Amino acid sequence: MAKRERVVRMSVEQPLWRALTAYRILTMLYAVLLAVFGRDRYDRPWVAVAFLVVMSAWTLATLPKVAGAVACTKRFLGADLAVALVGILLTPLADFEAQQIDGPTLPSIWTAGSVLAFAIKGGWRWAAFASTFVAVANIIERGEPSRDTFHNVLLVWVASIAIGYVVEVARASERTLARALEIEAATRERERLARDIHDSVLQVLAMVQRRGTALGGEAAELGRMAGEQEVALRTLVSSGLVPTTRVSEDAAEGAVVRSVEVDDEEDGSSGRAACDLRSLLAPHAGSRISFAEPGAPVLLAPAAAKELAAAVSAALDNVRVHAGETAQAWILVEDWPDEVIVTVRDDGPGIPEGRLAQAEGEGRMGVALSIRGRLRDLGGTAELISVPGQGTEVELKVPKVA
Repeated sequence: MAKRERVVRMSVEQPLWRALTAYRILTMLYAVLLAVFGRDRYDRPWVAVAFLVVMSAWTLATLPKVAGAVACTKRFLGADLAVALVGILLTPLADFEAQQIDGPTLPSIWTAGSVLAFAIKGGWRWAAFASTFVAVANIIERGEPSRDTFHNVLLVWVASIAIGYVVEVARASERTLARALEIEAATRERERLARDIHDSVLQVLAMVQRRGTALGGEAAELGRMAGEQEVALRTLVSSGLVPTTRVSEDAAEGAVVRSVEVDDEEDGSSGRAACDLRSLLAPHAGSRISFAEPGAPVLLAPAAAKELAAAVSAALDNVRVHAGETAQAWILVEDWPDEVIVTVRDDGPGIPEGRLAQAEGEGRMGVALSIRGRLRDLGGTAELISVPGQGTEVELKVPKVA
């Protein structure tokens, strides 16, 4: 069995970085066009031209910096905010009238892009920090701030803090989802190991206990010890063989989920070719087990066929253990357009009412793990019908995946 680690990276904030990249480009063009169409009003046009050239070059050169949280470092954020603040403070030098009539600053709404970068990178506290500097710069630039100035400052301050808060909530949701997915992956791995142990070690220990008790003498003592080990191992299996939680990583691109997938390359389950279920079930046929199959191949994905065959084997093991060595069993395979149904029936004494619940309470998880657990992992169902004195029937349904 080969294992491979599957890494799933989730990030709800990555679209925000892409939107910020587009915003910076568009607002850069807007500031340049605003200056071009209003060039006649500048007292010192060379100041406006010099700043807009620097701002445009800076915007284009730093596009990779706003592509994600990893590249967007604190040093870059500080430099980017400094460019915006310098542009605001240079506005009265280039355009004295803008200071008097609440006209646009040189960077105009490009400044908001710097504040938004703080919000996406560090949350609402970073956004409040950056927007406060922008507010102070705007008030200094106006000299005697008007109502419109305060309105614009408040708008940037509230909007950036709100976006920063949304980003923090999104990151918390990512971590919660990542933890839930890892718990699910760990639980599936635990159930897989429990099924394997039940189908091998626990069956052998149970057989040793029965045979030892029947033989008596020293064999009886060996059977008693095997029974004790069986109970201890069942308790370990039912309590969990692997940790059910692991701390999810929080890389800057988003939450990271790591899970282990198992490939059984020896059985060819890693390939994509469909497997004929009949070939896996036919070896069960014998003098006491009848096997009825369709005339055409029953094709399933290799992993699904293998798990379904293992569930059938577990059901037959239950027949031998609980119905007796002389019990007759029948296997019926039905191939429907959207699902495969395998029915295992025996003529044993049946299962008393409440016995399955009692077995699960004692840690005997044969039906819960080896049969229902396997079918649940495949998206299928396992239905058990038993009438005392009339035998037991297990119906296994597995959907076909296109």
